[in-house]
Amino acid sequence: MTDVPRPLYRDPMHDGATDPTVIWNRAERAWWLVYTSRRATAPDRQDVSWIHGTDLGVASSADGGVSWLYRGTIEGLDTEWGRHTYWAPEIVDDGSTYHMYVSVIRGVPGAWRPYERHIRHYTSPDLVRWTYRSTLGLSSSYVIDACVAALPGGGYRLWYKDEADDSHTWAADSQDLYHWQVKGPAVTISVHEGPNVFALGGRHWMIVDEWHGQRVLRSDDLETWQPLGLVLDKPGSGEHDGGYGHHADVVVTGEEALAFYFTHLDAPGGGRRSAVHAARLRVRGDELTCDRDEKLTGPILPREGPVTHP
Repeated sequence: MTDVPRPLYRDPMHDGATDPTVIWNRAERAWWLVYTSRRATAPDRQDVSWIHGTDLGVASSADGGVSWLYRGTIEGLDTEWGRHTYWAPEIVDDGSTYHMYVSVIRGVPGAWRPYERHIRHYTSPDLVRWTYRSTLGLSSSYVIDACVAALPGGGYRLWYKDEADDSHTWAADSQDLYHWQVKGPAVTISVHEGPNVFALGGRHWMIVDEWHGQRVLRSDDLETWQPLGLVLDKPGSGEHDGGYGHHADVVVTGEEALAFYFTHLDAPGGGRRSAVHAARLRVRGDELTCDRDEKLTGPILPREGPVTHP
């Protein structure tokens, strides 16, 4: 057994790893961590251009998530000339094809508005070569942070943040991962981002980033969500884990799950540099719990990847 490092991963190029997603690479037989590679080392222009112009960074782990090797950035995503912004990848494996839903902004804006954000769909046979499929027609032109999960009765549901609707979570459904029909608002209890949905302990769970921890919501039918408490809201004692846990991905590992989240290194509430951490999630009664100070020993992810696909 090997102690899992804290933090789990830092980007060696720009030191701005955020918005992680973890996916099993079938061909390589390794776990891949794909993330927004914020340009924390860019010159300080007193604007937000360093948060834009971002690539999707990739790190891989062949030892069950204990150590991660930086591999580079995903290429071939541009559909027009120029430098563009890629945020918050969500990757789904249907068993033969990988589907990625990523937030895209044209160019490298120095301000948040009025620049549109859209979610694009790409497919790949190997997580390396990506083909553009479509720009999803959703509820507005200011949508980011896709999350996709299989529905128990067949088909898929996409949850995403709509900034034009007070930064609430909306939902859309699809039978084939290519064509999506907007359903409407799904969670409107607060301003938030980064929805992530998973099944654990016989219940459906959603966590959303409220910027003071992750709000937990529970559902029996994926339609109605009951808000509960917060996780990743109390500071951790590990190195660079003193702030809130932001924009998490969840990988279910049997009766437990792992949350992969990021924190700011330079200040609990901000700063440019960031790091990815992992923490165990468990269901206790009707609650979802997370002790970010629990010591993790590896492997924390299955060495042979998921048993089933969505």
